[in-house]
Amino acid sequence: MPLLQVRDFPEDVYERLARVAHDENRPIDQEAIILLRQALDQKEEKTSKRKHILESITALDIKGSDSFPDPVYLIREDRLR
Repeated sequence: MPLLQVRDFPEDVYERLARVAHDENRPIDQEAIILLRQALDQKEEKTSKRKHILESITALDIKGSDSFPDPVYLIREDRLR
């Protein structure tokens, strides 16, 4: 099994992790693994959801979408006001 060592770990984060681990009756290392898994799953879920939404939008094949103004131009124009 791989070993992970974290240097300069913020003390406040460590204390929070220790408190949560204690509340869950787990060792700190197990609690860290569980929290990392949850965070990674959530991140992958959000990425997957965004990808699905973009695919759905692309599939709409909106007519005339080629004539939409460039967003960069619109932002610059708005900033100049």
